[in-house]
Amino acid sequence: MLAGRRVLLIIGGGIAAYKALELIRRLRDRGASVTPVLTRAAEEFVTPLSASALAAEKVYRHLFDLTDEAEMGHIELSRAADLVVVAPCTADLMAKMAGGHADDLASTLLMATDKRVLIAPAMNVRMWQHPATRRNLATLLADGILTVGPEEGAMACGEFGPGRMAEPEAIVAAIEAALAGGPLAGRHVIVTSGPTHEPIDPVRYIANRSSGAQGSAIARALAALGARVTFVTGPAAVPPPPGVTVVRVETAREMLAAVEAALPADAAVFAAAVADWRVANAAGSKMKKDGSGRPPALEFAENPDILATVGRRTEGRPALVVGFAAETDDVVANATAKRARKGCDWIVANDVSPETGIMGGAENAVTLITGAGAETWPRMSKEAVAARLARRIAEALQ
Repeated sequence: MLAGRRVLLIIGGGIAAYKALELIRRLRDRGASVTPVLTRAAEEFVTPLSASALAAEKVYRHLFDLTDEAEMGHIELSRAADLVVVAPCTADLMAKMAGGHADDLASTLLMATDKRVLIAPAMNVRMWQHPATRRNLATLLADGILTVGPEEGAMACGEFGPGRMAEPEAIVAAIEAALAGGPLAGRHVIVTSGPTHEPIDPVRYIANRSSGAQGSAIARALAALGARVTFVTGPAAVPPPPGVTVVRVETAREMLAAVEAALPADAAVFAAAVADWRVANAAGSKMKKDGSGRPPALEFAENPDILATVGRRTEGRPALVVGFAAETDDVVANATAKRARKGCDWIVANDVSPETGIMGGAENAVTLITGAGAETWPRMSKEAVAARLARRIAEALQ
């Protein structure tokens, strides 16, 4: 898909710059040519020699290098590529792009290009969550800048949260989508994500442990491949990705109603951790202790099975229905049985035993179960799982 395509890769200054070297290798393996541009800060983390050796191309570094200006001016350099990629894209680079600054080679190229630009943000979690960064991101999205990531996980600074640069595999998938126009262009995909909250009273609820990170990553990966995504999310810790239609719900019944309202769709991915039960006699006011030592009598009712409801539809069923199975024992056997029981096409099974650290963590290890059998994937970031699953969905819908 990338054979003969030209990528101008701007490498920003951050510890994630080391991933840019792997990105160069993966792009060249797919037939793309890569022209690296290093900021001054990037040279503190990777050397021009290493980038040049991997790209087999000259590395550009300085705006006022007269030799480079004579041979290839910054205007020509910015427009000779098919796509401009910024990885890592630091908070400083995002601010320069949003403000229209052009005070070094990287920012000048970004101002002068007439090609699409894809950024892979990477920064400390507090910087990513800072209001200025959020404003800059909104400006860049409004300008048509494409994004991939960031991921959530441990930082080099010792903190944990969103801000890690997307893995090279996820960035390559986003580059392929940007250059191909997207294999899912014109397709509608529904994605459910996060937990549901089933009220006991106005201040208490029943829920599953789910951050919504995997569902959000899947929605982002599908959108990067050109899909129109309806993202139905419970009260998740991870925010929805940009570029999708967000429908926020609280309960399982609200989620089912939102999914049915979003149909028809070409595919549906049910990644939400939906509570199996709800409290049938939920109180309208806060339950209080009465001094007897006896807990209140809660009556439970079974929640609707969203996956089975859609999987068994006779009319308006998506061509591809994908469920998730979070298991703690006999993962493959239980997930295989679930696939048959729910009437879905694929099941993405994972072991969420406490010792795996997967539930609420930054990584996942899944087995994709289809009619052809079980396919175990290596443990990888949730962004990488999402990118791989999105490509498989695109292939299945072609």
